[in-house]
Amino acid sequence: MTSYRAADSKREEFRKYLEKAGVLDALTKVLVGLYEEPEKPNNALDFLKHHLGSGGPETADVEALKLEVTELRQKVEQLTEENSDLKAKLQAYEPPAEEPTADS
Repeated sequence: MTSYRAADSKREEFRKYLEKAGVLDALTKVLVGLYEEPEKPNNALDFLKHHLGSGGPETADVEALKLEVTELRQKVEQLTEENSDLKAKLQAYEPPAEEPTADS
């Protein structure tokens, strides 16, 4: 009977550890999300992996980075266009390259 209580105690200790670490909340949220899915996915394990794996960067961070990438791409496009225009203007002001003459 003592080993039963020891195992029970270890189980309770582990449960408290999981709860303190936020694991139980995360699992509960993902399982509730799966339960509330109108169309259940073919592979529930993949669903769990995908939604548990989303503990990476915050969505707001990702959105901010996507916006920054879009703005920077527009800036690169603008600067590339400006660079082309300036090169064309520079060509207009540069003297043409002299052809070597037969006398030289």
